[in-house]
Amino acid sequence: MELPQRYDSKEAEKKWLTYWEAQKIYTFNPDTKKKIFSIDTPPPTVSGKMHIGHAFSYTQMDFIARFHRMNNEEIFYPFGTDDNGLATERMIETLNKVKNTTLDRKDFVKLCLDTLEKIRPDFIQDWKDLGISADYSIYYSTINDYCQKISQKSFLDLYKLGREYRKNAPIMWCPECHMAIAQVELEDKEKDSQFVFIKFKTETDEFITIATTRPELMPACVAIFVHPDDERYKRFVGKKVTIPFFNRQVTVYANEAADPNFGSGAVYHCTFGDEDDIDWVIKYHLPIIEVMNKDGTLNEKAGTYKGLKSKEARKVIIEDLKNSGLIEKIQPVKHVVNVHERCGTEIEFIMTEEWFIKYLDLKEQFITAGNELTWFPAFMKNRLDNWIHGLKWDWCISRQRYFGVPIPVWYCEKCKEIILADEAQLPVDPLKEMPPVKVCPKCSHTTFVPEQDVLDTWATSSLSPFLAIDQFKNHPVYKKLFPMSLRPQAHDIITFWLFNTLVKSQLHHKKNPWTTVMISGWALDPHGKKMSKSKGNVIDPREYTTKYCADALRFWAACSKLGEDMPFQEKDFITATKIITKLWNASKFALMHLEDYQVKDLKKKDITVMDQWLLSELHTVIKNSTEFFTNHEFSRARLETETFFWNIYCDYYLEIIKDRLYNKASYSKKEIDSVQYTLYTVTLSILKLFAPIMPYITEEIYHLFFAQQEKKKSIHISDWPLWKKEFSDEHARYVGKFVMHILENCRKSKSEKSLSMKAPVKKIVAKAKITKKEFSLVDKEIKSATKAEVIEFEEIDAQSSQDFEVKIEL
Repeated sequence: MELPQRYDSKEAEKKWLTYWEAQKIYTFNPDTKKKIFSIDTPPPTVSGKMHIGHAFSYTQMDFIARFHRMNNEEIFYPFGTDDNGLATERMIETLNKVKNTTLDRKDFVKLCLDTLEKIRPDFIQDWKDLGISADYSIYYSTINDYCQKISQKSFLDLYKLGREYRKNAPIMWCPECHMAIAQVELEDKEKDSQFVFIKFKTETDEFITIATTRPELMPACVAIFVHPDDERYKRFVGKKVTIPFFNRQVTVYANEAADPNFGSGAVYHCTFGDEDDIDWVIKYHLPIIEVMNKDGTLNEKAGTYKGLKSKEARKVIIEDLKNSGLIEKIQPVKHVVNVHERCGTEIEFIMTEEWFIKYLDLKEQFITAGNELTWFPAFMKNRLDNWIHGLKWDWCISRQRYFGVPIPVWYCEKCKEIILADEAQLPVDPLKEMPPVKVCPKCSHTTFVPEQDVLDTWATSSLSPFLAIDQFKNHPVYKKLFPMSLRPQAHDIITFWLFNTLVKSQLHHKKNPWTTVMISGWALDPHGKKMSKSKGNVIDPREYTTKYCADALRFWAACSKLGEDMPFQEKDFITATKIITKLWNASKFALMHLEDYQVKDLKKKDITVMDQWLLSELHTVIKNSTEFFTNHEFSRARLETETFFWNIYCDYYLEIIKDRLYNKASYSKKEIDSVQYTLYTVTLSILKLFAPIMPYITEEIYHLFFAQQEKKKSIHISDWPLWKKEFSDEHARYVGKFVMHILENCRKSKSEKSLSMKAPVKKIVAKAKITKKEFSLVDKEIKSATKAEVIEFEEIDAQSSQDFEVKIEL
């Protein structure tokens, strides 16, 4: 058998990628009779290239997919891209050096679509190169007509169910991105600020001091709140207070939500500074004074502060208050503010017309739905529960962007009646197309105004199970694909993607979209910090797959427990490279001695004790690894296989059997058949156990010999090793540990005297709980492996507390 001298990972990766695609190794068969394992694959945001976080979590997902495929399941593993969000808009602007506001909307949309067509193939290739075994022919883009139709139909269906409404309401607004955002898009960020204590004059000519971090919102103050039991302020309740500089009065109210121990104890209520302000406007029937423009500047209601940004106005107002003697004190403070997770800008609350999905009344239903899912790891469910319990607003699904899925409605110009698109029109762009009616059904007016907003990208991404499986809606397999088997994703988007998908599925179908979720952690920089471009600590995975190989990166991803954040360590790539080299060399050694081997199944009685030992150890690994993969504990499966391969198979077994392989004439046919059977079985099993984690090296070795024996096109569609109870032999394992102990002591003794491992050993005195007859079955191989001239063996009584004893004379 002519075997290559070395393994060339670069050549192998190109070869097997081409082969897998040509042979359709990972193609889903909708006519299958097998059990289907379906995956709601995360659609990555098209950002130009894969980042290390993608490589980390998608590889972990792929371990599970490959394991189930080798367990004779049909894998439904689609691949989509999320390319209608704000991140895509920003990327298009950067790549083309334009701003969306400088282009006509239709021109900017065309530019986005054209750019995506150019960059998408290379972007997807990064996933293929990493060995992600998806069926790339089951593809969707969240901006293509197919997905727009599904997303718009969801909108229409939920409206008809009474779950959607449009309302002029206080909404969280990003002045940088110029759009409404949902609660899920917030990020907490600690910032330095100032607690400004301002004196307001009361109608009794006394002063009441309020404390605020946002004095620039003073023009929008509509009330002062104090706790009803706060003795300092009881006399002011019901009294009028004058707003400095604005010659306007507001009332002091008793409010149990006012904390006497926070600030001055008197709360300054503006419309709107925070979430509490929104609640209090409704509770106390207070007026709304809108002072904030959509670009974050103050409007004419702010008087002389008109046109200033929040931070600018804050400085000027503080200075004016100082000059008027109305500041009691200023305290530096660190406080947590809500920022838009996309750009880091502090959010504002403004009044605007937005579309919402009503779901606050369904919190308990969502909690129950989360409980019905199987979670890996289990503790991640707490994040979903905490999020649901903390929900305060319905889901705002409208966005003021150019590029996205249009909201399929028009409005009567006269009476504002909502006109829904007809389902037959979908996908539809109201800015380009006419409504399905000629006259308003409410007032008979004939002029309509198109909706300009687009849907929140999560309103489309939350339909990912259907974006994938609806491609088979006219096939009988469709009913087997929903609910899907698995939702894999990172922990940072549990409140985004996981929750919103669960919501859409419950609203549309009253059932969960999947049965199981697996939550991955983050890849951190080598110092354990989150990676970001601003910090300059972002790691490009392609740099390391080029320097090492794709299998090495996958090995690194398998070193982390599911759900754990893991610092990037290059040493893991070095370890992987060593294992790949060792796997190649050990397999070559085995194949060299299997040239004349005819594959056959041996009974246990026909297998020597040392081979029984190794097979028993192997079947323990098979049993444990199968259980680990089933429970998504791929890191434990990797470690189990690696330890067996390196510490038992290579370090001891191959040394023990060398004499049997090289001096066949000295051994019986039964002994040779036994060692060849064991070499074949164990080498093939090791390859299969490593295959989900390192698909390229295992495929390369498999095709050197095993593919033609098993008559399989790929190791990745071959059968996963099965645990066999008859090979779980504790006595054989005891003998094997005893022999390993002898070899270990010989090596240690030689090393201590700086002798070569090939140096002879004068005598070995060994004691164990086996008979002399049993020892005679391993005596020859121990002598060969240790270079021992004499071995004296003594039996230890079975009842003794001593396991075995070894003495070495050099």
